[in-house]
Amino acid sequence: MSFLWAIVAGLIIGLLAKLVLPGRQPIPLWLTILLGVIGGLVGNGVASAFGVADTNGVDWVRHALQIGVAAVLIALVTPAYGRRRV
Repeated sequence: MSFLWAIVAGLIIGLLAKLVLPGRQPIPLWLTILLGVIGGLVGNGVASAFGVADTNGVDWVRHALQIGVAAVLIALVTPAYGRRRV
């Protein structure tokens, strides 16, 4: 069941990361989910390192780090994916 939650979280994080970035990112949905999952895992690690992974209430800092990492990954992968398809 945790695998399913990782996919759902990756989809949400990846789509939010694409919204944060300016312009269009012509990458497929499966790659958005994959980068969202990776961004979520790395963001959790960074939040844990800074001691903000578990706070009272909603963990806004952790979520912002997850989306930020996913946005950086999408920004790095999009040009490479576009060149590969040409």
